[in-house]
Amino acid sequence: MHHKPALRVALIGYSFMGKIHAQAWQTAPRFFDVEARVDLVVGRDETAVADFAHRFDIPRWATDWRDAVNDPDIDAVDICVPGDLHAEISDAALAAGKHVLCEKPLANSVADAERMARIAADARAKGVQSMVGFSYRGTPALGAMKKLIEDGRIGTIRHIRATYLQDWIVDEDFPLVWRLQRDKAGSGSLGDIGAHIVDMATFLTGQRLTGVSALTETFVKERPLVASSGSLAATAGEGTGVVDVDDAAVFIARTDGGALATFEATRFAAGRKNAIRIEINGSKGSVAFDFERMNEFEFHDHTLPGAEAGFRRIVATEPEHPHLDAWWPAGHGLGYEHTFTHEVVEFARAVAAGTAPSPSYEDGLYVQRVLDAVERSAAAGAGWVALEG
Repeated sequence: MHHKPALRVALIGYSFMGKIHAQAWQTAPRFFDVEARVDLVVGRDETAVADFAHRFDIPRWATDWRDAVNDPDIDAVDICVPGDLHAEISDAALAAGKHVLCEKPLANSVADAERMARIAADARAKGVQSMVGFSYRGTPALGAMKKLIEDGRIGTIRHIRATYLQDWIVDEDFPLVWRLQRDKAGSGSLGDIGAHIVDMATFLTGQRLTGVSALTETFVKERPLVASSGSLAATAGEGTGVVDVDDAAVFIARTDGGALATFEATRFAAGRKNAIRIEINGSKGSVAFDFERMNEFEFHDHTLPGAEAGFRRIVATEPEHPHLDAWWPAGHGLGYEHTFTHEVVEFARAVAAGTAPSPSYEDGLYVQRVLDAVERSAAAGAGWVALEG
């Protein structure tokens, strides 16, 4: 039997996202029909990146991402660093003929995202693939919801209602980590978590936003400087610095399918850790999802008689549900990390087949344009900002 060579991956970054991507690449070939492995990890701190490599059984490490881009023994680059580095690394990797998986949001500006998408399109024409990492698309319950919508079970979509709530910076003395600095992160809660629900709405409905009216707020405008930091934790040092990103964003929108949509993204919802909720109402029914109960969703069939209609809980762990034929018996739920395993599986399969993976850089560019429109609307006192078709 012909054995396909393994996709040899370089992982750029070893913090929160680096860890979960490393785990995903290790897990994927053990459960799915993909051949892939991480051969190289890159990080600026040599001691830390060497420790990471040993911990995840990665044979090589480097401190300059150019080493990965120029390495003839690397087939693909997985970018897991802050947004200010995405464009430079992605553009160079694609130009060097490496397939690229890039964390979201795609870039820190529309201009960078537009250039990245152009370069990705040129590379795709030469057989070099690219994908942006909206990991929640890999949640089986959301995939099952998407199929119900595509099958017409909720009819014409009238409302999309999405929120992403966290509370990790409610403490005003929490330090000024990179996610709170515009030059590194691009924006605050808007780009970090708002981007996910914008993509999720489009993924589920197939509809895009045609315009927005938005408000953003920075509740804590100055924070202690960082002494040390980890995933979403940090220790304060001496002095303070200015927070120049949003702490929260709320906006309304219209879609190209005639629906009304509302979005809220905040890191100031005390008690909410990673609460992603989306409900979609249609002419024939509704679907609703809460990531804190990620193995299930709710479906209301409005075509049934009123006496027996109502939301019912569907546990999305059947082998017929997306990705689940590779895992456990029905009822044995999955977790956060599995969404990333599904993401790298989709990427690796597309590369092996020579097809374009989804979500594409064009999808990432669309989200970037929405984020930009939200910021422009908020700056104009919630004025309506139209999005190009």
